[in-house]
Amino acid sequence: MADDNARPIVIKRIKKVAGGHHGGAWKIAYADFVTAMMAFFLLMWLLGSTAKGDLVGISEYFKTPLKVAMAGGTGSGDSSSVIQGGGEDLTRRAGQVKRGDSEPVNKTYDLQAAKAALARAEGERLQSLKAKLESAIEVNPMLKKYQNQLLLDITSEGLRIQIVDEKNRPMFNLAKAELQPYTKDILHIIGMVLNEVPNKIGISGHTDSSPYSSDAGYSNWELSADRANASRREMVIGGLADDKVLRVVGLASAAHLDAADPFSPVNRRISIIVMNKRTEEAVRRDNATLDVPAEDAEAAATATMEALKK
Repeated sequence: MADDNARPIVIKRIKKVAGGHHGGAWKIAYADFVTAMMAFFLLMWLLGSTAKGDLVGISEYFKTPLKVAMAGGTGSGDSSSVIQGGGEDLTRRAGQVKRGDSEPVNKTYDLQAAKAALARAEGERLQSLKAKLESAIEVNPMLKKYQNQLLLDITSEGLRIQIVDEKNRPMFNLAKAELQPYTKDILHIIGMVLNEVPNKIGISGHTDSSPYSSDAGYSNWELSADRANASRREMVIGGLADDKVLRVVGLASAAHLDAADPFSPVNRRISIIVMNKRTEEAVRRDNATLDVPAEDAEAAATATMEALKK
C-alpha cells in the first residue's frame, strides 16, 4: 500500500489580469456622473427660469396629482399642469392662468363699476315710474283736471312729485292741515302707484312767506309739518305701505319753489320724493345734506318754473 505522504500536492492559482486602460467599467460610472450633473444643471436652470405661479402649479401637482390632472390645462406654462412644462418665455414673472379662469381685476374699480351699474338701473326705474305717473294723469279724468298742479321731475334725491296750490284751488283749508277732497283723491292714487316700487319715500310740507302765528306759538313750521303728515296718512289710506315712508318734514317757507315771489301760491305745496339709494343712505345716517352742485340745483329750479308756465 502506497504511503499517503508520497502523494504530490497540487496548488491551483487564479491569475487576475487587470484591464488597464482597455477596461470599460469606469466609463459607465463616468457616464452616470455626467448624466447626473446634466440633470442637476437642467433642474437649476428650470428653477431659475420658471415663474412663481408655475412653481406653485408644480407643487400642487405633486400634492394632488389627480385633482390637477382632472382640472386640465393646455398652455405651455399652465400652472395647473406640469405635463406641458416651461413657460411662454424666460421673462415671465407670473404663471399662466388655467383656461376658463378670469384675469385678476382691480377690486376698487370693480366696486365702482357695480355702483355705477346700480345707479343706472335705479335711474331707469325712476324714469319709468315718472312716465307711468304721467300716463296715469293723462288717462284719469279726475287727475287730468289738476294736471297743472302736479309737477314731476328727477332731482339729485330721486323722483320728485309736487302738488302745488293754485290761486283759487288750494290743497288745504285756509291756515289748516285739513286736506281738500280732491287732494285726498290725488294722494290715494299716488300712494297706490308708489307702493309698487321698492324705493323709500320722503314727504315735505311747504308754505309761502305769509306770516302765521298764534298765541300758542303755532307757526308755519308746525303748519307745514302737520300738512306733510296729513298727506302721509292719505297716501297710506290709498295703499302705500307705512314702512315705506322714511322721512316726513315741515320746511315752512325755507325752500320756495318761486323764489322771485315768496307769496306765490305755488310755494304752498306738498313735495313727495321717491328716494334713490344715495338719498336713502344719507337719511338713514341722519345726514340728509347732499353735495349737489349749484348749477344742478339752478337747472332743476328752472325746469320746474318752465313746467309751471306750460
